[in-house]
Amino acid sequence: MKPWAYVKANLSISSMLAWQDVKQAYRRSAIGAFWITASMAVQITTMGVVFGIIFRTSLYEYLPFLATGIILWSWISTTVNETCNSFIAAEAIIKQLNVNLAVHVARVVLRNLITLAHNIVIIPLVFLVVQHPLGWQLILLLPGLLLVLANLSWMGVVLGMVSARFRDVPQIIAAIMTIVYFITPVMWKPELVPENTAHWLLGLNPFYHLIQLVRLPFLSIMPTAENWILSLLLALFGWLITWFGVNKFSKQIAYWV
Repeated sequence: MKPWAYVKANLSISSMLAWQDVKQAYRRSAIGAFWITASMAVQITTMGVVFGIIFRTSLYEYLPFLATGIILWSWISTTVNETCNSFIAAEAIIKQLNVNLAVHVARVVLRNLITLAHNIVIIPLVFLVVQHPLGWQLILLLPGLLLVLANLSWMGVVLGMVSARFRDVPQIIAAIMTIVYFITPVMWKPELVPENTAHWLLGLNPFYHLIQLVRLPFLSIMPTAENWILSLLLALFGWLITWFGVNKFSKQIAYWV
């Protein structure tokens, strides 16, 4: 089979399984996955009003910032947490069928991408309510999204392998992601961090750069060169580690799960 045909076949299997997961999770529900969207819309509205008052910021500025931050963080953190169990959850398939292991990680990544597609409809509604215009920077949304997906994918493969070997890892990662949530500007603006602390709190935080790649185009702001370069280096370095890890441990995963 040609390489492109092989990749296409694996993507077809992954997308089919991901869509089936979404349909199964919301079977017999009136509005399906839009229940998540509705609850997130309520969360954004409530937090926007409360924290807007606390931070003494107008809703025109704060609500779009908060909406993009919460939606993107929910997508990133859920993907990272769920990919930890990607191989464990696919134990039966791994032991019975000769399917590429990347399919199981891609299944989780695509499933959460479908959920993001549901939730992202909140953003234009928020911008419409506060009458915040969208700029030409929106064209950078697609390359930023692809770079974030590239990073989430290698993280998923590595975390999936490590979690299959050490079953405490998913709980550890969940705890780490909770800490990262509070030190990443999801609810609070980066401008609030003093300059002497910004390098350590933001510059060395990879999730800050990943969020900025997708959030800033919505806010009509160009992502910085630092955002692009560090995210790209993270993807290249991560996939290099993934390549070595898969070559060395992929045949042992069937025994670990």
